[in-house]
Amino acid sequence: MGMNYFHQLLCRSNTWERASANQIVPWALRDIDLGDNALEIGPGYGANVDTLRARVPALTGLEIDPALAARLRTRKAGTMRIIEGDATAMPLPGTEFSSVVSFTMLHHVPTPALQDELFAEAFRVLRPGGVFAGSDGIDRLTFRLIHLGDTCVLVPPETMRARLTRVGFTDIEVHSAATYFRFRARRPE
Repeated sequence: MGMNYFHQLLCRSNTWERASANQIVPWALRDIDLGDNALEIGPGYGANVDTLRARVPALTGLEIDPALAARLRTRKAGTMRIIEGDATAMPLPGTEFSSVVSFTMLHHVPTPALQDELFAEAFRVLRPGGVFAGSDGIDRLTFRLIHLGDTCVLVPPETMRARLTRVGFTDIEVHSAATYFRFRARRPE
């Protein structure tokens, strides 16, 4: 899913990694146990890897961009398993993961229908009782400016509960802040 040059620089910066590690991920995952085997959808440049790895014994990253997947394999060797693939058709077995997470990448999925397929795939690869959680951006001018020329299909937070319910999730929570929203849902036992 395309990103403009400025956006690429931002996402691979130390500033973004610190913001993600110290603010976004802890806020999105507050009071969530990731279990023993987590999947991060769209790890990109790897800003969340170290923070997630501190919370879970086994971490897998599913990355659609071959160059980013290769970069992650080099930079995060031994930290996480990297799989190249599309989150709307995950090349993974069902019920493998105790948790699936996604941070500030849903808006890079090019249509709402494909976003819904991603949600269904997250449900499929979760174990019963597993959690799907993460965050994404809120529609505002600065967010839109950062994404000029990008694939940017914002996920309205007010639609998340219904969309996640449709694919089978329960115990859904969605919380909005000034610049991001977080979500969490559970696959029933």
